[in-house]
Amino acid sequence: MAAPAAQSRPHRALARLRRAWDRPLTAYYLVAGSTVLLAGLGLVMVFSSSQIQALRQNLPPTFYLRQQLMAAVIGTALALSASRMPVRKHRLLAYPLLGGSVLLLALVQMPGLGRTVNGQTNWLGLGGPFVLQPSEFAKAAFIVWGADLLARKQRHRLLNQWKHLLVPLVPGALLLSGLMLLGGDMGTAVILWAVLFGLLWLAGAPLRLFGAALAGAALLAAALITTSPHRMSRFACLGAGDPGPDDQCWQVVHGLYALSTGGLLGNGLGASFEKWGELPEPHTDFIFAVTGEELGLAGTLSVLVLLAALCAGGLRIAGRGRDPFVRLAAGGVVTWFAVQAGINIGGVLGLVPVAGVPLPLFSYGGSALIAALYAVGLLLAATRGEPAVRAALARRGQKSRSPRTRRPGRPGKPDRSGRSSRR
Repeated sequence: MAAPAAQSRPHRALARLRRAWDRPLTAYYLVAGSTVLLAGLGLVMVFSSSQIQALRQNLPPTFYLRQQLMAAVIGTALALSASRMPVRKHRLLAYPLLGGSVLLLALVQMPGLGRTVNGQTNWLGLGGPFVLQPSEFAKAAFIVWGADLLARKQRHRLLNQWKHLLVPLVPGALLLSGLMLLGGDMGTAVILWAVLFGLLWLAGAPLRLFGAALAGAALLAAALITTSPHRMSRFACLGAGDPGPDDQCWQVVHGLYALSTGGLLGNGLGASFEKWGELPEPHTDFIFAVTGEELGLAGTLSVLVLLAALCAGGLRIAGRGRDPFVRLAAGGVVTWFAVQAGINIGGVLGLVPVAGVPLPLFSYGGSALIAALYAVGLLLAATRGEPAVRAALARRGQKSRSPRTRRPGRPGKPDRSGRSSRR
C-alpha cells in the first residue's frame, strides 16, 4: 500500500505547483520579487567588480556603486509610479515616448553633444560624469508605441492587411535602429529588431513573413559586419585560443578563464583575479564572468533562475491578459530581456560575438537600469489591471488595515493612571 502513496507524491506536488501558478498574484510577485533580488545582487557585484577599475582611474572605490545606486533609486521611483498608472495612461505616452527617443538619438549624432566610448557614439553628456544612453530608453518606447499601435489596429480588425500590419511599425523600427547604427551600436539594434519580430508574432503575423524578414535581416547584418573590421574581429574570436593582451579576443578568453576558475561556490566575494586588469569591462559587459569567478556556479545559476522567473512572470501576464495592449507590451518586454540576456551571456561564454549590451537589471549602467525598471513597472501595471489581481490586492489591503484583536484573557496595557486600557 506504500508504493501507490509514494507514487502519488509527485502528482500532489505538481498539483500544488499548478494551484500556486494559477493564483492571481503569482505573476505580480514573480516579477516584483525577481526584480528586487536581481537588481540587489547586481549592486553587490557592481561594487565588487568595479573597485579596481575605479582606482585605476583615480576615482574613489565606491564611485561606480554610487552611480548605480543613484540610478536604482530613480528607476525604483519610476517603476513604482509606472506600476500604479492605469494601462490607458501608458498608452497615452506611446507617441511622446517615441518622439522623445528619436530626438535624443538624433542629438547623440550632433557634434559636441554625443560622447564616444570604445568606438561607439551612443551617449549624451549631461555635465560632469553624468551621461545618458538614449538607445536604452528607445527600446522601452518602441514597445509601448508598437503595442499601442497594433492593439488599436487589432480592435478595428485591420491586421489581416499587410500594409496595416507592417506600416508604420517597421518604418519606426528602421528609423530607431538606423540612428543606433549611426553611433555604432549594432547590439541594441539587433535587440530592437528582435522585439519587432516578437510584436509581429504576438499580433498573428503569418510565418512566411518571418522567413522573408529573417532573410533580409541576415543579409543586412552580413553587410554591416563585413564592412566593419571591428565587427569582423568580434566574429573571429569565436573559438579563439590563447590571445595576447593586444588581441581583440583577450576579453572573451579571459571571461572564460574567470568562469572556469570559480568552481561550484566561487573564490569568494571580491576575490576575482581577472578583474585586476586581465578582463576589460568587468562591471559592464563581463559582470557575469566575474560573478562566476567570485560566486561560482551557484552565483551564475542564481542569476539565470532570477532572469527565468522574471520572464516567466511576464509570459504569464501576456498569456492571461485580455487587453491586446497588455499581451503585446508584456510579450515585448519579455523578448527584450530574454534576447538581451542571451546576447550578453552568450558573448561571455564565447557562443556569440560580444555585442556590448548589458545584462538586464544586473550590469553597471544607469540608463540601462532605469529603462529596465520602467519596463518592470509596465509589467506590474499590466497585471494590476486584471480584475482578479485587483480583487486580491484589495483583499490584502483590507487585511493589512484591519485592527488586530487581542487574545482572550490578556489584560490591556495600563495607562499612566494605572487603569487598564481594556474596556
